[in-house]
Amino acid sequence: ERFSVVTTLARSIPTIEANLARYGLAGRCARVRASEVPVLALEEEGSDACDRISLEIGRAVAEDRAEAIVLGCAGMTDLARRLERVHGVPVIDGVAAAVTLAEGLVRLGLTTSKIGGWARPLAKPYAGLFADRSPV
Repeated sequence: ERFSVVTTLARSIPTIEANLARYGLAGRCARVRASEVPVLALEEEGSDACDRISLEIGRAVAEDRAEAIVLGCAGMTDLARRLERVHGVPVIDGVAAAVTLAEGLVRLGLTTSKIGGWARPLAKPYAGLFADRSPV
């Protein structure tokens, strides 16, 4: 029913909320939360970044009644499984989800439509230097 997004800095919240609205997911998102972890801290040895993100996930589950968490920063990729075990809710890494979706589309052999907006361009005469190569 409901998920929350946990991202790094609060400055990302308006953009994430706009994207949720654009893709029709705002009604399912309980809240977009910021852990106030600078992105580069995700790579620092000995950083408390994971603990701070985990704390925000705990708040999302308790306060938002979130049934799943979406990580709002590609730098959090390697934390998803660990945080899922700690909190007992699905923690979705957008990078892994997007790659898996793309792989699935390739395995299905799907391509873009060749009609409408994705149709091949109509033949048109060339002018100038390439006029002698015109297909029309």
